[in-house]
Amino acid sequence: MKQNKIFAYGRHAVRDALLYAPRALTKVYLDAKMVDTKLRRQIEEAGVPVAKLSEGMARSDMKSGTAHQGVIGSISIPQLMLPYPKFLEQLEATPRTMLVILNGVQDPHNVGAIIRTAAGFGATAVLMPEKGQAPVTGAVIKVSAGMAFRLPLVTIGSVKQTILDLKKKGFKAYSLAGEGAQPIGTEAFGGPTVFILGNEGSGIADDILKVSDSVLAIPLDPKCESLNVAAAAAVALYAWSSK
Repeated sequence: MKQNKIFAYGRHAVRDALLYAPRALTKVYLDAKMVDTKLRRQIEEAGVPVAKLSEGMARSDMKSGTAHQGVIGSISIPQLMLPYPKFLEQLEATPRTMLVILNGVQDPHNVGAIIRTAAGFGATAVLMPEKGQAPVTGAVIKVSAGMAFRLPLVTIGSVKQTILDLKKKGFKAYSLAGEGAQPIGTEAFGGPTVFILGNEGSGIADDILKVSDSVLAIPLDPKCESLNVAAAAAVALYAWSSK
């Protein structure tokens, strides 16, 4: 079943949702003991409905190890995620436009870390397929440090077709792979850029590699076989931003 609602836990997450994605915040659950009057005022001014945080909900949350600080926000996924056709229609391809496409990243913590990294290095958006990919969850929002509310997240269908669409707009597509022939430091990144990041175990699918303009590798010390996909994203996006 397609997920339409997730929860954001804690004062910082709810505050970021209020500031950067207020339409996606549909309800806030507050503990009666939560004394952050500023946040309560912000919620009221935004006109977001408030409900009591029940003990059952709080206990269930605490069992998962997530600290909610007496505040849980209900987030509408359809309102948070940008539809691909609308995004593509509005997209302007400039030499400093950079996008990230996730191709089967399964760990929500990796997804959140990549979103945070993408925001930190100036990405225009993160594109995520509806199938075969870890969706946006409360864990993703938490690990992203609120960047999931600040950086556009785009829902796509076929990763391959998305890459072909972007190439028609002038983007150069780079897949990151350990077996890539070209060291990432040798690439000039002179125009609109899209990075494709693959599955933690199997990497990037062959059909995606075939439509990529280049397959880039991050040179490593021989004693280390590979980097975690989130760490590799940080290195790649830094390499792009430093050009």
